[in-house]
Amino acid sequence: MKKVGIIAGNGRFPLVLVKAIKLTGSSIVCIALKEEADVLRLHSICDTTYCVSIGQFQKIINILKNENVNVVLMAGQVRHISIYSLLNLDLRARSVFKKLVNKKADTILNAITNEFNKDGLSLISPANFLSNMFIYTRGLLCGKRLSRYNNKDIQFGYSIAKSIARLDIGQTVVVKDRSVLAVESVEGTDECIKRAYQLGGDNIVVVKVSKPNQDMRFDVPVIGLQTIDVLKENKVRVLAIEAGKTLILDTNDVIKKAKQLNITIIAI
Repeated sequence: MKKVGIIAGNGRFPLVLVKAIKLTGSSIVCIALKEEADVLRLHSICDTTYCVSIGQFQKIINILKNENVNVVLMAGQVRHISIYSLLNLDLRARSVFKKLVNKKADTILNAITNEFNKDGLSLISPANFLSNMFIYTRGLLCGKRLSRYNNKDIQFGYSIAKSIARLDIGQTVVVKDRSVLAVESVEGTDECIKRAYQLGGDNIVVVKVSKPNQDMRFDVPVIGLQTIDVLKENKVRVLAIEAGKTLILDTNDVIKKAKQLNITIIAI
């Protein structure tokens, strides 16, 4: 039986990925990041689970090598605040962080990937196991047909979102009346939406995209049931996602719930 390693952050993404990998007959060695992951739930579904602090980089590598793992996936959010507040970096993590030219997501993740490669650990994309959760066809997924006015907001938001994604600032913008209410940064998508509602009220439009030349091994745009809850709480009218680049966890449930709440989701 093949062993697969998962480094798990917060949210439902790691749980969904584990279940998908198990269907292939592989066993799973999970590194549940202490500051982020749902350790108890991961422990209940993974073959082996270790709870390790984000800053213990050498320990993570040693565990994976000792478990004879050579293929690793990352899943789940790691909040930037967790990185900024790290006080217990091991020597290897300190060395990696000291060499960073900046602390943008891509910079950090590429540095981590390079360190894995040095120890014979290959980082692969979760898309290898979750291809059925990507929407590849552009068009309306659920909800009311959009007005010309809504479409203009989406087109406007898409161009802005692609610009900030290219700069590795974030991947989501919230717009209304062709005005930017909020741009996602280190706080994440949910907090970006909440801030936009405070500024612009209801009937706002959320646009979520991938980075140009998105590395599907990490930082893949993801939405799920929690996203729909946030949209409802903040009276979002429309969510636009990028076709072929956005992972929809529990796809059928997400579409069903959005329909019930009269939220339009469109793939662009």
